[in-house]
This record gives sequence, C-alpha cells and structure tokens, in this order.
Amino acid sequence: MHYLKEKICYKEGGTSTNIDNENDENNAESKNINEYNNVEDAPTKGSENLGRGNDQAEDDKETNKRLRGNDDKDINNLGSKKIKQTDISEEDNKNDMEEKCDKLNIIDKNGEIEKSINYKNYAISNKKSEKENFYSEQKFEDLDICDALKKGLKELNFITLTEIQSKCIPHFLNGKDILGAAKTGSGKTLAFLVPSINILYNIKFLPKNGTGVLIISPTRELCLQIYQVCTGLCKYIPQTNGIIIGGVSRNEEKKKFIHGINILIATPGRLLDHMQNTKEFNYKNLLCLIIDEADRLLQIGFEEEINLIVKRLPKKRQTALFSATQTTKVESLIRLSLQKPIFIEVTTKIATVERLQQGYALVDEDKRFLLLFTFLKRNTSKKIMVFFNNCMSVQFYNDLLNYIDIPTFCIHGKKKQNQRLKSFNEFSAAKNAILLCTNVAARGLDIPNVNYIIQYDPPDDSKEYIHRVGRTCRGNDSAGSAIIFLMKHELKFLNYLKFYNIPVNQFSYDQKKLINIQSQMESIVTKNFHLHKMAREAFKSYLNGYVTYALKDVFDINNLNLMLTSKNFGLDTPPKVDLNLKFNAKKKKFK
Repeated sequence: MHYLKEKICYKEGGTSTNIDNENDENNAESKNINEYNNVEDAPTKGSENLGRGNDQAEDDKETNKRLRGNDDKDINNLGSKKIKQTDISEEDNKNDMEEKCDKLNIIDKNGEIEKSINYKNYAISNKKSEKENFYSEQKFEDLDICDALKKGLKELNFITLTEIQSKCIPHFLNGKDILGAAKTGSGKTLAFLVPSINILYNIKFLPKNGTGVLIISPTRELCLQIYQVCTGLCKYIPQTNGIIIGGVSRNEEKKKFIHGINILIATPGRLLDHMQNTKEFNYKNLLCLIIDEADRLLQIGFEEEINLIVKRLPKKRQTALFSATQTTKVESLIRLSLQKPIFIEVTTKIATVERLQQGYALVDEDKRFLLLFTFLKRNTSKKIMVFFNNCMSVQFYNDLLNYIDIPTFCIHGKKKQNQRLKSFNEFSAAKNAILLCTNVAARGLDIPNVNYIIQYDPPDDSKEYIHRVGRTCRGNDSAGSAIIFLMKHELKFLNYLKFYNIPVNQFSYDQKKLINIQSQMESIVTKNFHLHKMAREAFKSYLNGYVTYALKDVFDINNLNLMLTSKNFGLDTPPKVDLNLKFNAKKKKFK
C-alpha cells in the first residue's frame, strides 16, 4: 500500500483563547505510570505512518502555506460561561414526551431517573440527599479493618470515606449482600475492595486456597484500573491478586492460576473461558463476588456469560452488585446472584455533579469538524476527551488530526489491547492531551484532571450522556466542562436531558471565526490513499450508527443532508451507503 511521505505542519499565529477565557498554561511533559500484566509496549502516540510521495510534494507545499495562512489573532471567544438557559420543552407536548420516554424506559411518570426495581423488597440503608454529598465525615483509620490495609490506604492518600464507601463497607464487613446504586465517580471501587480484601486477610486466606474474591467488570480498561488500585492496597498484605482479560495470552494467565490468585479481576468472556477450560482455576472456596457496572455488562451483551458464571460459583458466598442505573435485566441478575441484599443509594435530584458546567453547541451539518478543529486549536493547554459513536470515526479523526500536527490518543473497541492500555496510561498521566474515544471509555474510568468532555456524536440516550460527562469532575474538588454538538434537528434531545434535571446551557460561537480548513482537508483526504479509505469507511459507519439510534424522534436519518454530512469527513462527494431505507426523492438525500 502506497502512503504519502511528507507531513503537513499546521501552525497558527496569534494567541489562543479557550472557552473559559483563561490564559493557556505551558505544556507539561507526560509522566509514565505503571503498566500491568506485562503488556508489551505499543507504538508511540500518533497515527499510522501516513507518508507522502514525491509526486505530490509541490501540491502539499502550497497546501501547507494556505494552512499556515489562517491567523487567529482576532478570535475572541469560541463560547462563554454565561449563556442563556435554553428551554425547548415548550415546542413539544409534555404528555407526548412522557409517553416516548416511558416506552424507551428512560424516565418514570414523575420525570425522575428510572428505577424499575421494586426497592421495597430490599432493606434500604439511607434516603436520597437533596444536596451533593461526596465525602462523609468518617476516616479510613477509624474503620474496623487490619492495620496493613490502613497503611496501604494511607500511602495511596485515601483518608476520608465517600458517602457510598461509608454506607457499603460496614454492611459488607458484617456479611451482608450489597445492592449499590451511585452515580459515576462516587468512589465505589474502594467500597468493594476494602471490605473484601480485609475478609481474606482476617481468615488468613492463602494462595493455595485459590480465588477468594472475584470481581467482574465490563471492559479491559476498567479491570486494569481496579487491578491498579487493588495492587496498591495489597502492598502490605500477603494475599495475591491478578487480572484476566481479553487481548492477553491465555497460557500466561493459566500459569498464574497454578500459583493461586486470591483476588481476581476479570472481564466476563475470558473469565467464563477459564472456568470451562482451565483446571488449575480453583474457585470452590470463593467468599466474595463483586459485579461492577452491572447495567453496562448486560447492555453490551454479557447477560448469558454472567448467568453461566454465577451458576458455577459456590452458593455460600457474599455478593455485591453495583449499577449506575437499574433496569429489568439488572433486576433479573439481582434475583439470581443476591440474597436479601441491603440496598444502598447515594444520589441527588441532579443526575450530574453540580460543579460540572454543561452546554451544547448548535452546529451546521457541514461545520461539525471545523468547530471541533477550532476548539482543539484554542485549547492546547487543556486535557480533553472527545466522544464518537463508532470505532471507524475515532480511528479516522485520530489519523487525520495527528497528520496535521494536532497530537491525539485514541481508544476504541477494535484497537489492540496493548495499544489501548498505552493510550490510556499516557493520556491519564498527561497534563494536557486529547483523547478520541468511543463509549468504551465512558463508564467508570478514573482519568484525572479532564477539563473538557466533547460529545462530537450525541449519545444514544440520557443515561449514556451522564456516563460520558462523568469522566470530568472526578472527586469532590475538581471542576470541568462538557459540550455536546447538536444539529438543529437534534435539539429535541435536550428535552430528554431535562427529565434528568440536567442543566444545559447554549454555548455561542462566531461561525465567521471558525478556522476554515475545509478545502485543505478535502485535498489531503483526496490525495492520501489511507485517509481517503478511512474517511469513506468512517462516513458509512456514522450513517449506520445513526440508523440505530433509539430516539427516532430526535435522530432521524431522513433529516440528514448526506452531501453536507460528508464534508466533515473531507469528502467532496458522499459514497453510496446501503441502509435499506427508502429514497427520499423530494429531499434528494441519497445518491
């Protein structure tokens, strides 16, 4: 395959101004953090080698000059903090909205967060709080846990318990099953790690006894994150811990089972594989089962695996199940796995944290990438996550942005595990960086100091919106901003957010001050074989994803102008896409 060899360097003159009107900070070097499970090093940050041939060198020099010519000295703001509150609900009939939401299991009749579980069947340890209470008044040093665990907590700088921790840990230490509901970033990882580790320590559970604590989580990144925290907590404790996930050698994992893994963190697919095929895996002495992000596990299709896993485990055990949202499938899993659980809920009437500044940008169909490009150029000193709805879009925009000298990391489901881990670790350690990702990074990942969440592609529903924006404002003291890009026909999505009491303001920007690189972008994509192929595939994936949106009254494929939409991918003409939809002759939207 022939790639073009020489890169275009895009450098602007003038001073950058970000959405908060703050002065840009100096770029800081990224610090490496530990990688786990002996995952081999991946290629360095950036895209594939997108080379240029000599036959295009002169054209590229001219394109480079035009790119440099876009001076942004006169740009004041891309947006502002204080923008009018938008109320679109008057445009729609409220009863009609409630009916639609009810059919989609998004809200209940009172417009509050859905809870389809009948909680009166469970003991409830607390009531809802009207205010956001993140930390409790309780200290880890006051807990009835071993000194070795307290020492590990102190070294990791865990001093004060969060609300979910203060309510879960005592019940779990007393032998109760736990059903936990807390919004993202509430600190539930320690809520199950601390008591389960202490239980093994107190009974002197040894490696020869096999696995005593099993923690199941939906994604590899979440498992690695839990493993990282667990390793730190177990620094002064003799019990062993390990991780089994897809993308890592099964034979290497089998060797670990021979020596015994007391605390095992796993994704469900690989876990079930070892339960069925690895005789060295001893789980007959299991004491604690932790199911983390249960709603997410079921949503992405692990229902059968989870049921088979639970049925194989000893009946006499403690179980803790955590789920940010409660659905009918979660209720079925509760009946299968829990026995007379204590229901613990830490939430507020506002579904997102109060410190989070949230807004939307109304953008024309053909200006979405220009707005993103301008925003990224104005905020080079910030830490930014950009969400897309499909893997091909993430990879295409990652390759394109790196190609025009905007360094980005990317994480998506089709990326190799060692590359995903490297991107995650380097972005987490960086002071200022850009991560392009799919929803694989939306749940549970604890990435420090994220300044902005950009939802380039809107989420499928309000719940996914909440999890995406939950990647910023992690902890009690941090602040951040979240911006969702919406086209005019997508503005009804704001009504669904309002049912969750999510305050969303409109962020304004001057379209005349967007950095217009459209013609240069199309020239680059046309000339570069790799980028052109990626652009076409990403465009097709975007449309196929748009068809699958559940909120058809908001995300209707027939409202898209395909010619304008293709501009965001650097295409002058949209490729043919078979969506099995009827051609709209009046609007001429399909070629």
